[in-house]
Amino acid sequence: MINEWIHIFLYPYQNRSFFQIFLESSAATFSILSVIFAQKNNIWLYPIGIGSTVIYCYITFINSLYGDCLINLYYTGMSLYGWYVWKYRKKEKNFSISFSDKKDYCYTALLFVSTCILSTIVYYYFNNGKLQSNSDWVDVLTTGIFFSGMYQMSMKKVESWIFWIIGNIISVPLYFFKGLFLTGFLFIFLFLLAIGGYVLWKKKVSKKIIYH
Repeated sequence: MINEWIHIFLYPYQNRSFFQIFLESSAATFSILSVIFAQKNNIWLYPIGIGSTVIYCYITFINSLYGDCLINLYYTGMSLYGWYVWKYRKKEKNFSISFSDKKDYCYTALLFVSTCILSTIVYYYFNNGKLQSNSDWVDVLTTGIFFSGMYQMSMKKVESWIFWIIGNIISVPLYFFKGLFLTGFLFIFLFLLAIGGYVLWKKKVSKKIIYH
């Protein structure tokens, strides 16, 4: 039974070079480190996260996952935006970890809808005018979720972790289906880290409210 699972895990990598496997492993490692720095409210989450998304841009491109490639390009851009915001607003008293208000939810909802529409257009363009499988639709959904999470993270909102939790758990079977097993297992780990991040950030905000 164990040998069968090992075979299933290794099968997609039989025709891949050591360099490709090394890149995916590096991208996965950077993703984990980025989330750990996010838990600690450390700005290093962005440069390390950018390293991951840039590598995934290349990985998805050479695997003809052009929609995913464009999405990772957008992730890179959003990470650059978050890096800029965290760096230049860190001295502001009101720029600290907090809960979302109605305005934040409104902006997030608009971003989610527009992102899903953009992702659908991308898939229609690269998939001959249609979304070919259920995984394509799931990918559109997770893209909207992750973009929303990235926006909320850039604003240091506790709810950003809820988006990561939902997006990560949905992505697990999606990447297994695409044959990127290492990335699939990565999302399992990221799911657990996101739960921890939510608990940590919520505690920090709760303590701030109590002391004030």
